[in-house]
Amino acid sequence: MMKFYHYPQKNMLFVIPLILVISFVVGLYVDTSSLRPTIMIATIVMIFATMVGLRLEELTKLKSDSKLIGISILINFAMIPLTAFGIGLIFFRDQPLMFAGLALVALLPTSGMTISWTGIQKGNVPAAVKLTVFGLIIGSLLTPWYLLGMVGQYVNIEIMRTIHTIMMVVFIPLILGQITTKILLKKYSKEYFQKKIKPNMTPLSIWGLLYVVFVSTSTRAEMIVSNLQLILLALIALILFYVINYTLVTMISLKWFNRNDGIALVNGTVLRNLSIAVGIAATSFGGEAALLVTIAFMLQYQSITYYAKIAGKRWFKEKADTKIKKVSANV
Repeated sequence: MMKFYHYPQKNMLFVIPLILVISFVVGLYVDTSSLRPTIMIATIVMIFATMVGLRLEELTKLKSDSKLIGISILINFAMIPLTAFGIGLIFFRDQPLMFAGLALVALLPTSGMTISWTGIQKGNVPAAVKLTVFGLIIGSLLTPWYLLGMVGQYVNIEIMRTIHTIMMVVFIPLILGQITTKILLKKYSKEYFQKKIKPNMTPLSIWGLLYVVFVSTSTRAEMIVSNLQLILLALIALILFYVINYTLVTMISLKWFNRNDGIALVNGTVLRNLSIAVGIAATSFGGEAALLVTIAFMLQYQSITYYAKIAGKRWFKEKADTKIKKVSANV
């Protein structure tokens, strides 16, 4: 049973395309519109799972990483939104809901992947935690207004509805996650929590994502299948979006930061919070926007896998003395 539970997490590159295909097929023959109200519940569960174990106390330790945090804010809320806006004008001027999906991808920085990939690459993990928390809070507060400015002339943006959605899918899970973490840490040791409990929360988030993808896609299956060119267009636009961001942030990291901070900066900016984005897209904009964010999921997961391998050999090599210390420690 646990193997089945963890299977989607370990095979996202296969599972997400499979769910998309199943969603299309089911949506063509079955009316799933009655499931739309459950998207909000699934999104809250999905985000809640990523919030368990998030250390808000890291926000109090700012001095050592003030430069890193400042640069990340400029990248996350100036450079990347401008990049998305330019790409949106080129590719989605006549597809406003896809434009809104791209805007959501650009406006919500950092995710659990930020912390985990920084750890995998042996970067500055405490800094990655700070970037995650700051990105989450600032992005949640600014997103409604950025959406109005970026796509308001193409899509009818209901500010209060968007704010309500963000409150539901960000701050409620955040509060519940913190309460749950405190309860669990009273019962279990930190070591047990990190090794046994926290890893088992991530698959719950993935299952929630798959459900949101299934419902939001199946309810718009006929519309999407009749416009398959939208999928190709979304792929091209998103590949361009990620290539530009990886390139520019890597250049900034190499120029202004050491190896460990540079890794944290890349992961804290290029990686977007697509779990929240797909929830907002599905509840506020519909299938087209959610479809674009879902495609972004597949690209982001695969791109960081390849980027980490290449960067570790070229731009973010471990220093020789670090490797010597590791060898000595093993001996």
